[in-house]
Amino acid sequence: MNSVLSKLAKAVTNEEDLETLVRSLLELLEAVTGLESTYLTSIDTDSCVQRIVFARNSKELSIPEGLSVSWGDTLCKRALDEGQMYTDDVSGQWGDSEAAKALGLTTYISEPVHIGNNKLYGTLCGASKDRVQVSEDARHLLSMFSRLIARQLERDQLLETLRREHVTLREYALTDPLTGIPNRRAMESELKRSLANAERTRSAIHLAFIDLDGFKAINDEHGHDAGDRFLIEMARTLKEGLRDGDFIARIGGDEFVVFGCACTDDYEGGRMALKSRLERLTSGTFHLETISIDYGGASVGVATSEPGMKKVDALLAKADAAMYLAKRIRKGPGFDNK
Repeated sequence: MNSVLSKLAKAVTNEEDLETLVRSLLELLEAVTGLESTYLTSIDTDSCVQRIVFARNSKELSIPEGLSVSWGDTLCKRALDEGQMYTDDVSGQWGDSEAAKALGLTTYISEPVHIGNNKLYGTLCGASKDRVQVSEDARHLLSMFSRLIARQLERDQLLETLRREHVTLREYALTDPLTGIPNRRAMESELKRSLANAERTRSAIHLAFIDLDGFKAINDEHGHDAGDRFLIEMARTLKEGLRDGDFIARIGGDEFVVFGCACTDDYEGGRMALKSRLERLTSGTFHLETISIDYGGASVGVATSEPGMKKVDALLAKADAAMYLAKRIRKGPGFDNK
């Protein structure tokens, strides 16, 4: 028994994932019970299906992993329903069990595995074609093993929940909640990475700064709800109209940024092409559920990164200056910024 406990302590200390822990426990369970097969099952009570998750088969009897059977006809369910968790006379105890007959079982033992608020996950079992006397100590160890597996399952579920929540929170932290596109934080991170890549590959980045002229008037005339719907529709239109690989973000109330790799060495031509495409995408009729808005378009400024330009703010400032120049030309002297 001391040897078994030593192995158990080692298994619990060293194994970090469910499969490795269970396989170690199944090996120990075989050693202390002398049973031919030891296995862990999961139970889907909604579908009434029991599945063999992990199994260890040391002799003639083979319980295959992945096997799914009807839960209602299993020895596990009968054992739970009758409170008879161990027998060395299966045919006498459950002589009408077709599954037991097919496998030729004589000895059977199981322990439920409960997680959370006593929810039945499955069973930890042992079986043999021969008659095997399983000691009280071995049965206590089986119960201990089932609790260890339950704790590991709960730990794994908790870690998976935390992982999903981390991903969700990370997405929220990098996403504009209104439009669903990346926000300023995401833009700065991606632009920094793109500038570093451009430096390595001796290429360049075209970045466009987009300011929605007249957005305040839309809010004033139609209300903030319509203004929000306009921003959502604008973001969708821009996103669908960009090239694959281009990045779009909303960085302010009515300000968007778009950037992507310069495809040719004709930087001036690339800037003009991007500017023209964005001006076209931002103008036209936008249908906002109960109303439609004929919008004259945004002011767009485009700048190109220079060799050695690694700071995000430097390229943004160049594009922002180009946008204000475009706005001044569109509106003329004394223009209203918004």
